[in-house]
Amino acid sequence: MNITSCMKRHVVSIKIHTTIQEAAAILVKKHIGLLPVVDGDDKPVGVIGMRDLLKLELPDFVNFVADVDFVHDFGAVEDARPSAKTLNKTIKSLMRPVITVDEECGLLRAYALMLQQNLHDIPVISKEGQLIGIASRVDVGAAILATWAKAD
Repeated sequence: MNITSCMKRHVVSIKIHTTIQEAAAILVKKHIGLLPVVDGDDKPVGVIGMRDLLKLELPDFVNFVADVDFVHDFGAVEDARPSAKTLNKTIKSLMRPVITVDEECGLLRAYALMLQQNLHDIPVISKEGQLIGIASRVDVGAAILATWAKAD
C-alpha cells in the first residue's frame, strides 16, 4: 500500500503572503495542526503549524528548562498575546522547510520518515510536485495496523 490509500485529499493550504493572524484563524476554524504553504502552482514551499504559532506566546525560559513540571502556572504570561505588529507579519518569517513524500511512497517509509523528522503530519505531492494530500501519523499507522487483521 502507498500513502494515497490513507491521506486526506481535501488539504487546506495557504500562500506565502498570508499573515500570522490569518494562518492562526484558519488553524482554529478548520481545527487542524499544519498548513502547507504553496506557491502559485500549488507546489509546497514550506509549512506552518500550531506549534510554530504557539511558540510566539511561550515564555523564553521554556527553551532553557529541561522540565517544566515544577511550574504550576505561567501567571501573567498566560494572558499575554503576540503584538499586532507580529500578527500582521507574513508567515514567511515563521514557516519551516517542508518535508514531503510523493504519492507512490510506501506506508512504512512514510511512517519512518515522520518519526525520524518528528512530524505529526506530512504533505503528499504528485509526480509534478503539486500538493495532493496530507497524512497524519494516525492515518499512516492505522492503515499499517489494518493490514494485521489480514495476516490470519
